[in-house]
Amino acid sequence: MSRMSTEMHRAVLPALLILAGCDATQPNPIANAQREDKPDFPKADRPVATIVSARWSTEEARDRLNEAELVMDKAGIAPGMTVADIGAGEGYYTIRLAQRVGDDGRVLAEDIIPQIRDALAHRVARERLDNVSVRLGEPDDAKLPVDSFDRVLMVHMYHEIAEPYAFLWNLRPSLRPGGRVVVVDADRRTQNHGTPPALLKCEFEAVGYRMVELQKMPSAGGYIAMFTPEGPRPEPKNIVPCRVPTPTPSAGPSGTHKG
Repeated sequence: MSRMSTEMHRAVLPALLILAGCDATQPNPIANAQREDKPDFPKADRPVATIVSARWSTEEARDRLNEAELVMDKAGIAPGMTVADIGAGEGYYTIRLAQRVGDDGRVLAEDIIPQIRDALAHRVARERLDNVSVRLGEPDDAKLPVDSFDRVLMVHMYHEIAEPYAFLWNLRPSLRPGGRVVVVDADRRTQNHGTPPALLKCEFEAVGYRMVELQKMPSAGGYIAMFTPEGPRPEPKNIVPCRVPTPTPSAGPSGTHKG
């Protein structure tokens, strides 16, 4: 085998191992049988933004604003924690989370698009991030293991969740006691790639979360909000969907740029 072939083999093998692990998370017949009996959830009374890109902005531009460091500081992410990066895309936060939690911590990066998941798995292997695993989720279920996470991050992707009540209900068991869900988004209508904070708070509260913090965060393109589960998880049939007020005719149009 030539030197070039050997180097290619060494580079590709870790990625294949990561992808093999990802394939193990795919639904099996038993899981499919269980999903046939999954409960019905109310529909969201709001538009859903389309997934137009795996990238919100360039990593260089985001680092110039110190975005990830500020978000991780606000979220209280520390060495040794276990963190989920939902809608991880190209891995901007995944890479920086791995550095923050260190060798004693763990990061699970999730996305619902197989090609994006695969590209991220190759990046994780290429950068030798041994404390990161990559998983393929579903639009209404991130498929996270139970009682596993200190923090769950959703950065500029909440407005793309078509079934927020099912998604948040399925997410709750994955949090450890004291765990928090951290949402970063823009303060604009969902169809314009943002989520008004009042709507975000209402949808989380409908599934039994309590907002513990809300701060403006221009460096991250809007605001940061944090939630923690409180009380028992409601039965899906008892979830009351939030109503989005209809804009008055005098209201001006919102922007349409990507969040």
